[in-house]
Order: sequence, then structure tokens, then C-alpha cells
Amino acid sequence: MENKDIIIYGAYGYTGELIVRKCQELGIKPLLSGRNEAKLKPIAEKYGMPYTVADLTTSDLDGLLAGAKVVIHAAGPFIHTSKLMVEACIRNKVHYTDITGEIAVFVQARKYDEQAKAAGVMLLPGTGFDVVPSDCLAAHLKSRMADADDLVLAFFGTGRASRGTSLTVVEGLGMGGTIRENGKLKQVPDAYDVKRFDFGPTNMTAVTIPWGDVYTAFFSTGIPNIKVYMGLPEKVINSMKWGKYFGWLMRSEFVKKQARAKIIAGKAGPSDEQRVKAASYLVGTVTDTKGNSLTSTIQTYEGYTLTAMTAVDIAAKIASGNFKPGFQTPSLAYGKDIICEVSGAQFKDL
Repeated sequence: MENKDIIIYGAYGYTGELIVRKCQELGIKPLLSGRNEAKLKPIAEKYGMPYTVADLTTSDLDGLLAGAKVVIHAAGPFIHTSKLMVEACIRNKVHYTDITGEIAVFVQARKYDEQAKAAGVMLLPGTGFDVVPSDCLAAHLKSRMADADDLVLAFFGTGRASRGTSLTVVEGLGMGGTIRENGKLKQVPDAYDVKRFDFGPTNMTAVTIPWGDVYTAFFSTGIPNIKVYMGLPEKVINSMKWGKYFGWLMRSEFVKKQARAKIIAGKAGPSDEQRVKAASYLVGTVTDTKGNSLTSTIQTYEGYTLTAMTAVDIAAKIASGNFKPGFQTPSLAYGKDIICEVSGAQFKDL
């Protein structure tokens, strides 16, 4: 592929660099970009990739995107960065992908559906662990129960969060959660619902979180009632419950500033060794209006490792001409089995 077929924006972030590494492994030479040359240049030199410094301004982005085919947007928190990149991609007729899991970003991207179709470009947020495996699991369950009325997804990972993911979590402190009820998004308190799930190697407590599938799975499956749970230690879940009473404090800039400082001072993310040893487990259940239910699971790579794999695979598909204009989800664009094709994982029907 030519250098400008694929642009990785935010290439010097923890996940961005993993995506660059995956491109190198596959013989793909993308153009690397980001706002900070002091961080960008060493990554470009390390992997022998070309780079262009670009801020999130109209002139910079138009210059960056001219002649490109697809962007992997990896510079979060995406709620602050994605809108400008989406608009620039539509202006320049470049396909947009990102690795977000933020519901607000999916909502925002879909507002540009008609403009994207008119421009002949695809908008596909969530091409990483958020939300490829869970979206594919949702579509698989829908294929098993065509008249499903309720979808529950749950996941558990043995790895740890990166600096970027942690900073995104900070942005949502005290904001509560989100579920989908009767086809509509519904705001609920933090730790709205807690239940136990059998993830295979462990049976553990999980809590509802505002994961991207609450938004995207509705478009992928048409199922009107959706909740997503994340397996967490009970101590963590108990602390989340305080958000019901102290959300105002958690939303304060003072608390967020302290949390950001602590995260920035810590490690960028899990080491290669830690990622190799870790894994991700997903379970989903669909139920119809008569109370009949079906469950399926899938086990796959650690989240950041999988993100690099799926983000690059999807970008390469798009660059080769395999895309659907407008707002899409992973399973709508490439079918429910894309997670199996990329990772080698298989659905297990229970």
C-alpha cells in the first residue's frame, strides 16, 4: 500500500503505537500523524514510517488528508477529538475509523450519516476491542434468535487499562451509566445493575457500564433492550455505587484534575509480556418476549492486542475498496464473523 493509503492519527499514544507495530508486521507503511512532533518523530524513526505533524484544525487536517484513503483515529479522549476529524474526512472524501468505546462519539458520528453517504465515505467508529468482538457477538446472537427482544452483553479482561483508556474513564466520572430501553437510550445511575456471569475461567460479579454496544448493537441487530456489563472486583463495584450520592463531586474539575495527574504519572499501559499472558472473555444472552433465551460466548486476545489487529485489518479492507458508505458498525460492514477471521476465535453456543 502507498504511504497515504492509511493514516494513523495519534500514532504516539499507547494504542496508536501498537497499531503502528501491527502495520509493520503486515508490511503496511502508513503515514503517521499527531499534534506533538517531539513524541511523533521518535515513533516514526523507530518503525521507519513517514510522518506529518498536524493539529486538529481545518487547514492542518485538510492538508494531512489530501489524497488519503482511510484514517485510523487513535487520539482520545474521542469526545474531544472525533468531531473535527469526522468533518475533515467528509470534506476530503476520506474514510473514518477510530478505536473509541464512548457512546457519545457513536451518537455524534451517526449524525453525519447522510453527509458521509453523499461523499461516498464510510464512518466506522469502534474498530478496536471497543466494539468489534461484542458487536460481532451481538450479531451472532441475533442470527440465532431472529425475534430477540432483549440483549445482555458482558465482558471480562485479565489485562489492565492504558493511560488513554484511564483518562477517558476520568472524563465520565460521576456521569452515570446508559442502557437501551424500548429502543431509546436511557440514562441510569452508576452501578445501576450488578449480577454474576460465568465467563468460562471464572464466575464473577459484573456491573452495567456505558459501553459502546448500548448504542451500536441496536443498529447491528434491531434489538430494542440492551445492557452491557463489565466484570470487576466487588470492591471496585462498591466504590462505583458512591457515584449515586457523590456524582456532583466526581464531576468536579478538582477531582478530575487530581485523577488525571495520577494517571499521567503512571505507566502508559501493560507491557508486551503482560498482554501476551492476558485474555478477554465475552458472554451474551438474547431473550424473546416469551422468555426464551439463548447464550453464546467468545474468548479472544487481550484488549489492546486485539484492537491493533482489528483496527489495521479493517483499515486495510477499506483501503482496498471494501467499504459501505455512511455510518456503519463492524458487523454491518463486514459481517459477524470478522472477529473470527481476524483473531481465530470462535463463537461457542450454550
